[in-house]
Amino acid sequence: MAERHGLVLIHTGDGKGKTTAAMGLAVRAWGAGLRVHIIQFIKNRKSTGEMKAIKILAAAEGRIAIEQCGHGFTRRGAGAQDKKAHREAALAGLERVKSIMKNGEADLLIMDEINYAVKFGLLTIDEVLAVLDMRPSDMHVLLTGRDAAPEIVARADLVTEMKLIKHPYEQGIPAQLGIEF
Repeated sequence: MAERHGLVLIHTGDGKGKTTAAMGLAVRAWGAGLRVHIIQFIKNRKSTGEMKAIKILAAAEGRIAIEQCGHGFTRRGAGAQDKKAHREAALAGLERVKSIMKNGEADLLIMDEINYAVKFGLLTIDEVLAVLDMRPSDMHVLLTGRDAAPEIVARADLVTEMKLIKHPYEQGIPAQLGIEF
């Protein structure tokens, strides 16, 4: 088997499917025998479809884990106290990522919605770049979320942009179980 060359991947854009594609990649990697760890930087909803599925895979065979480190989406115009709590949660998620990297706990590490954390000012571009600098050379890392910073995109080996063409929300249809969560 060829030596693994760890890749930095990004799923970004205004279209739906960034986390969904990340979960598909996680399942593919797990099925190939890789150790997968997913850190969700914004989500805090424990009953999502991906949480349930990943926990079943983990219970069956191990090698895959998912952790939610967020407090949910921040409100526009949120107060300083609210933003402080979100930043602390994002920093705790980043510390968890550093620990996974330092201890070699994963072959694929997914930082779900980390681009949102940067966009909302919960993490800085430099903090994320510093974590990417820590990445072991054989570890694959995937960052998801809208509006990936150009500096982070420059570090990636592969960038996929999901483009919004049409969304049911525009027609007044709320998020659907099994599709959005």
